[in-house]
Amino acid sequence: MRLFKRKSRRQRLLETVKDSLRIRLPGRPSDKTVKIGAIAAGGLTGLTAGSAGISSLRRRIEGEEEDDS
Repeated sequence: MRLFKRKSRRQRLLETVKDSLRIRLPGRPSDKTVKIGAIAAGGLTGLTAGSAGISSLRRRIEGEEEDDS
């Protein structure tokens, strides 16, 4: 049992995010648009990370080939 109703840093952060998503101002995108944007941003992040990984592998392979020569 908690003596004080204090929230952890993580709980406060989650509440702040939830509250900011609830605010509906005129001209503000709908919830569906926000979700689609988040999915698109996540996809773009994944593609960028994948591309960086492939580039890293290519550089390693090319480096090994140069060492063998």
